Amino acid sequence: MTAAFVENGQASDGRAWDYLLQTWRELDVPEGWRAEIDEGQIVLVPPPHAHHNGIAEVVQSRLYRGLPEGLGIYQTLGVHIAPLGKLYVPDLVVMPRVLISDADPETSDPMDASEALLVVEITSRGNAREDRTKKYRAYARAGVPMYLLIDRFDTRGPMATLFTEPNEDGTYKHTDAVPFGKPLTVPSPFDVQLLTEEFPGRPPA
Repeated sequence: MTAAFVENGQASDGRAWDYLLQTWRELDVPEGWRAEIDEGQIVLVPPPHAHHNGIAEVVQSRLYRGLPEGLGIYQTLGVHIAPLGKLYVPDLVVMPRVLISDADPETSDPMDASEALLVVEITSRGNAREDRTKKYRAYARAGVPMYLLIDRFDTRGPMATLFTEPNEDGTYKHTDAVPFGKPLTVPSPFDVQLLTEEFPGRPPA
């Protein structure tokens, strides 16, 4: 992960978020990279490994099987965690389609994370810690009902974990974790089984 720092001086006048957001809007990000706002700075995230993209495709395909009408699954969609002044670009976000269609065509503002039904993050070697800690807490604080963390670098071996029932303190009440190779149920409104055995690059059984 590569951090692009914003110059000092703008935070003291209370307009730090506006400054960061305007800078984020105007960034010319290289193709395949993502720009996020975290800890008062803009962070550039490099393109992921092919296995990472393959896992995202499997998850998206499965979710579509149980996707209720009116919802969409989006890649590279920026979401704003308002309580913390952060902006992340998850691997997948499930969001009401009407919010996307009603977005201002003249700006590239992020969507409010509190409107998401499900956020999916797939770890890369360089950002696994952030996905397990910072983003876990941020999505819980934003009230995202479900956070699916697919962690290829878990010390226990590759794991898929679904966190549900967010708390205002930045934790989730319920955790359902399975190793790669075991199915993981994604509950209502999706009601689908995620077959982690289909993930590319998983260790042989």
